Amino acid sequence: MGIGHGKIISILITHYLLPTLMDSITVQADMTLVVATFYKFVKLPDYVEIQQPLLSYCQAQGIKGTILLAEEGINGTIAGSREAIDSLLSFLRSDSRLADLEHKESTAEKPPFQRIKVRLKKEIVTMGLADIDPNEKVGTYVSPQDWNKVISDPEVVVIDTRNDYEFSIGTFKGALNPATESFRQFPEYVSNHLDPSQHKKVALFCTGGIRCEKASSFMLAQGFQEVYHLKGGILKYLEEVPAEESLWEGECFVFDERVAVSHGLEPGSYEMCVGCGHPISDTDKTSPKYEEGICCPHCFDSLTPEKRERLEEKKRQMSRRV
Repeated sequence: MGIGHGKIISILITHYLLPTLMDSITVQADMTLVVATFYKFVKLPDYVEIQQPLLSYCQAQGIKGTILLAEEGINGTIAGSREAIDSLLSFLRSDSRLADLEHKESTAEKPPFQRIKVRLKKEIVTMGLADIDPNEKVGTYVSPQDWNKVISDPEVVVIDTRNDYEFSIGTFKGALNPATESFRQFPEYVSNHLDPSQHKKVALFCTGGIRCEKASSFMLAQGFQEVYHLKGGILKYLEEVPAEESLWEGECFVFDERVAVSHGLEPGSYEMCVGCGHPISDTDKTSPKYEEGICCPHCFDSLTPEKRERLEEKKRQMSRRV
């Protein structure tokens, strides 16, 4: 049973037509915002019908961010007031299939997203293999509190399932870097570098848990026997494990305007290059290949004249507004 149409109408009328409620949930520029991430692999054959009511609800609550819907489940990162986030999560959990939807939270002093998007996808995290279904089988979940013990086992191969640019600013001690540019490349990495007969124990991790959960399903299908993955991902680990006990090194890349977070989910030190989207450090900014608002050492040599001109024009327009 999905989110019922009668319930949707009732809720939307309430949130659209009560001006006092609308006033209370308007996000102010100086408000501390709640950033919530969530996902769940669950069969949603009616995901197309869910899109518009969910988008309308988010708009009514003043929520920004992105939510992905697919037949295999839901995946989202959103920001809004405390009341708005709580209301949306309650709305989602009113669907019996999402009743146990888990989420993670952090805060932001300025809006990390500019608009709300609810998108329909083939997969909520794209691996590109139709026969991999995390709803059927996944690896063993490991809590943040038990993660250190698992990855400290010398027999365990620890693999970062994120992309190379994410790995570059932080990862777990001793983790392997598949050096992928997208999650689609992970199956090829496994095929070329790992062997079920040699690598008996494998531990996977990612930002919020979704990629490593799907990766665990894939690896089990390839014949790997003991596959572990970090429940709640790096973000849950950084939230719950004290810095003095942590095996995390560096910062964790996040897909919003915060760019990165550190222990306790405090804002990190990285910024985003507008030229290529790569995280850039204070050291990167001292490079002769860094031009504020244009490029960084990661894209200086590959930036086309056309893109440079567009970025320079945008920079000129921004400077005129100041």
